[in-house]
Amino acid sequence: MSSSSAPAVGAAAAMLLVGTSTAVSATVADYPVLGGQALRYALAAAILLAVVRHQRLPRVGLTLRDLLLLAALAATGLAGFNIFLVEATRQASPAVIGTVVGAVPIVLALVGPLTEHRRPTTRTVGAATIVTLGAGIAAGFGGGSLHGVLLATGALAGEVAFSLLALPLLPKLGPLKVAAYSAALSVPVLVAAGVVLDGTSALRLPTPAETTAFAYLGILVTATAFFLWYDALRKMGAARAGLFAGLVPVGALLTTAVLGLGAVGPADVTGALIVAAGVVIGIQPTPTSGARRADNAIPQASRQDQDGAGPEGTPLRPTGP
Repeated sequence: MSSSSAPAVGAAAAMLLVGTSTAVSATVADYPVLGGQALRYALAAAILLAVVRHQRLPRVGLTLRDLLLLAALAATGLAGFNIFLVEATRQASPAVIGTVVGAVPIVLALVGPLTEHRRPTTRTVGAATIVTLGAGIAAGFGGGSLHGVLLATGALAGEVAFSLLALPLLPKLGPLKVAAYSAALSVPVLVAAGVVLDGTSALRLPTPAETTAFAYLGILVTATAFFLWYDALRKMGAARAGLFAGLVPVGALLTTAVLGLGAVGPADVTGALIVAAGVVIGIQPTPTSGARRADNAIPQASRQDQDGAGPEGTPLRPTGP
């Protein structure tokens, strides 16, 4: 695999893994939801922190701004997203929720460049619109109350915050530490919310089958996918990396079909193909992309992140916005 394609492959793998969580989570439907998320993030944090220690990464002093960003990321992008999602399922159909949250590519295409003091490109916004349309078709359209739609919008905001709040942290901490610290900080928030909503049973002992599911969610869907996503986000930028968020429902469809939990219909296939087309369009380099990166270049020394990934001065294809 070439270094130019690695970020795109990582972003695709991350979102496909996240998509599998829908089907796998169905196997732990009887376990208190927020307590289960706390277990998942606790396992992921333990794994990621162990990797950080094993790699003997340099210690980085965290400023008050860093701590506030990490706390906000954990509270909104992880804990908040799950709380809104759980409450939305009680007011709206999964199809409505999937369609609303599927707007992530459009939001990142519009807001991501603005956080970097640039205007969104027409191609990226157009590609994001195609991806979002495909995600909506794949998710389907169902019914739900206005309250449910608003809760789903809260989940959408959490999903966007998961990426945007990480952006200023990645150059200093690197993807591994951002993933580890945010996962760890989300655990007490989820435990507290779980106790409030589900009482003392929020953290009951899981069954062997539930333990297997939580291990998959913690190791692959959280620890692995979070690192891959933040690594791609650092190298590609929010707008282009965000296109791959449209693969989440595709991952859900594939897992559902493999596990025999449901049939894949024509609309599912059509939506997946539209998503793929949008991603291909969006990641194509533009004639001015090299100049744009040069204008926004960060000094070479400052691009050496704490994960030992090396400088990022070399133009990437696909390039970040």
